[in-house]
Amino acid sequence: MQQVKTILLSKSVFEDNDAQAEQLRCDLRKKGTCLVNVMSSPGSGKTTLLVALINALKRDYSIGVMEADIDSDKDAVTVAEKTGVRSIQLHTGGMCHLDAGMTRQGLKELGDGLDLIFLENVGNLVCPAEYDTGATVNMVILSVPEGNDKPLKYPLVFENSELAVISKTDTLPYFSFDMDECRDYIKARNAGASVIAVSAKTGDNMDELVSWFIRKISER
Repeated sequence: MQQVKTILLSKSVFEDNDAQAEQLRCDLRKKGTCLVNVMSSPGSGKTTLLVALINALKRDYSIGVMEADIDSDKDAVTVAEKTGVRSIQLHTGGMCHLDAGMTRQGLKELGDGLDLIFLENVGNLVCPAEYDTGATVNMVILSVPEGNDKPLKYPLVFENSELAVISKTDTLPYFSFDMDECRDYIKARNAGASVIAVSAKTGDNMDELVSWFIRKISER
């Protein structure tokens, strides 16, 4: 019988992407740029949160945003109009995640000279967690209406994120959400993760989140 070579495609694809991601991270560090990969479910309020965060930071730092979606440029337009920072839209052509190659392509279009770049990944808690984008920081957003059990159901995204933001805390009176339990679930997945609960709508605790990013930017 003729012998044929069998290639495990998933392993090959991940290994190639990981190598590209590590090189991209090295390039970003040399430039002194902090790239934040923002992951969350659709409707978690990530665009609203980013607008509030950018407006609090843009006076002191040069900021850019890359918005990834399967289609539409609505989020990129919203961020540009409400913050005035450099913003571009990335269409994934039906893919549910970004990888390092896509991220590098977006960075090339966004341009140099930025201190902080937010990469708003495609909205879901599964695919984006599996692919290293080359970001220097991974951030996950969990909104109160989603429930406090998401770290149990989607462990990888919390394991891979050094910052977990619990958003929409202004809705706490209307949902059965145990904040302490949620923090415990996140810490069980990633003991070193920072957990910050905020409301972009009311501004509650946004100062803590802003301070976290100021410290992170200073580490470049």
